[in-house]
Amino acid sequence: MSHSCKERISLTFLTPFYLHVCVCIKSPDVFVACLFQSTIELFVNRLDSVESVLPYEYTAFDFCAVEAEKRPSENLGQVLFGERIEPSPYKFTFKKSEKCQLVCNKKYNTNLPTDKTYMDFLKKGMLLNYQHHWIVDNMPVTWCYDVEDGQKFCNPGFPIGCYVTEGGQPKDACVVNSDFSEKDTFYIFNHVDITIHYHVVETGELGARLVAAKMEPRSYKHTNADAPDCQGGPMFIKNKDSGDMKIPYTYSIAFVEDKKIRWASRWDYILESMPHTNIQWFSIMNSLVIVLFLSGMVAMIMLRTLHKDIARYNQMDSVEDAQEEFGWKLVHGDVFRPPRKGMLLSVFLGSGTQIFIMTFVTLFFACLGFLSPANRGALMTCAVVLWVLLGTPAGYVAARFYKSFGGEKWKTNVLLTAFLCPGVVFADFFLMNLILWWEGSSAAMPFGTLVAILALWFCISVPLTFIGAYFGFKRTGIEHPVRTNQIPRQIPEQSFYTKPLPGIVMGGILPFGCIFIQLFFILNSIWSHQMYYMFGFLFLVFIILVITCSEATILLCYFHLCAEDYHWQWRSFLTSGFTAVYFLVYAIHYFLSKLQITGLASTILYFGYTMIMTLIFFLFTGTIGFFACFWFVTKIYSVVKVD
Repeated sequence: MSHSCKERISLTFLTPFYLHVCVCIKSPDVFVACLFQSTIELFVNRLDSVESVLPYEYTAFDFCAVEAEKRPSENLGQVLFGERIEPSPYKFTFKKSEKCQLVCNKKYNTNLPTDKTYMDFLKKGMLLNYQHHWIVDNMPVTWCYDVEDGQKFCNPGFPIGCYVTEGGQPKDACVVNSDFSEKDTFYIFNHVDITIHYHVVETGELGARLVAAKMEPRSYKHTNADAPDCQGGPMFIKNKDSGDMKIPYTYSIAFVEDKKIRWASRWDYILESMPHTNIQWFSIMNSLVIVLFLSGMVAMIMLRTLHKDIARYNQMDSVEDAQEEFGWKLVHGDVFRPPRKGMLLSVFLGSGTQIFIMTFVTLFFACLGFLSPANRGALMTCAVVLWVLLGTPAGYVAARFYKSFGGEKWKTNVLLTAFLCPGVVFADFFLMNLILWWEGSSAAMPFGTLVAILALWFCISVPLTFIGAYFGFKRTGIEHPVRTNQIPRQIPEQSFYTKPLPGIVMGGILPFGCIFIQLFFILNSIWSHQMYYMFGFLFLVFIILVITCSEATILLCYFHLCAEDYHWQWRSFLTSGFTAVYFLVYAIHYFLSKLQITGLASTILYFGYTMIMTLIFFLFTGTIGFFACFWFVTKIYSVVKVD
């Protein structure tokens, strides 16, 4: 450079992707970028689509690739979600703007089987609207465009291309350009205009920091593919074209200094473009109204009805008075009678406890900012590691309740706790993984990772479950406040609303009503690949869900005890657990109304993964309902004098 610098300072950003920037100081107020150590690398991630559950690696589409460069290491969460980050041939020099630079030319001869396969796969990607996901300095390269009401939406992905149907109807991104009008034609976005925003650090350690990376996809045929000029009409491929084809890939890069955005808040422009906050507050207020309603009902029962009942029962002195007992006290000799299938219930409670603690701790860390979108895969990694380490409480709870139910087959109980629910989830996951392997998707888990997960399960989770069960069985059984009669009491004929099935079906409605709006955003983040970041809202909804499940179950439990039905254990678990059935129904509705998924493999994958989520949610909510009802029953019978 022509300037004589007094000092040179190089700054390395401590992110997964390194950006080296050297800043020269010509004077205290003037910063001039040096060319020494100023390479900015662009990384590419897997491509996905809202019309298919199958993500694919970048190289599967035969885009411009770089050879023999080491891929960044991926954590367990990234592998489980199918992220495959790899280097790209797009490399830039800081503050060096470039126009229409050629990356590579891809040549195809459709008469050759290999080339025809690549071309057909590329067309399929455009037809299903597969999206690129590029990364610079751990920031997504975003495509920002105007939506309704003058708002701007920043998408952390951009399409490969688009398709105009035989009837002349433009699909997906083809609507943005009137030049995309040829019938039965694919238009490929073979050029990107990239703008990198940065700001110069003027305090502390001097340097420049990247604060945003934006791009605009374009389609150019180019006058000369070997010396591109970004001129001419759009680059298109007729659906029925054959023979030789050439697709040049190019880019332009510009650098803009932005003094308003700070490095710590550089994700905000993406998150603020997602207009969800008002809907989230509506969801929270809706949930709080339900909670207040239920709390009022439970408070009325606890403070008025129960207080009067307990006072009346405790004032009964004579046998004649005792013979006139009515309501929930009549079943005091049967209320703690061991339930049928106590083994299965205790196993469900152990697994549900494991899931509950895992969910609580994961969301708590997410609220503190440790599991933000910038930490790729951290949320799933945290959840899996916590689940593995929480085998001890699962074994302890299962053993403790199984012993209180009078069970003696402790070996079977421990084995079922360690293997039943995790085994069902793993079997489903393995079948889905076989389909992904068959389809060649990047979401297919490598064999080594599969072995690692099995090792975590068998070598850490199972032994911890055994340790928890050992301490659970070693302790004395749970002491109940009343004795259980030897002869079971006959349950009178029940009215329709106190029968098991109607109560269970009604019990899941209110908890589901608290979460269904939040569910929409969670399903969007999973299946529509939208960024989820509102963990504060989610944690609040989690607390509301726990309260709602507890109160709804206590309410129905009280009504059933008053009807002299003392089979509350399974009913309390299934009442709040039935929320998972409503979740499944909503997932089916979401699939039919919101998604455009096509193909048998994608449909099987959607419902396969949905069944895993439904089972986990069933165990989670069912366990909350059981523990709430167990506390309630123990509490009310502990304050009643029983002869």
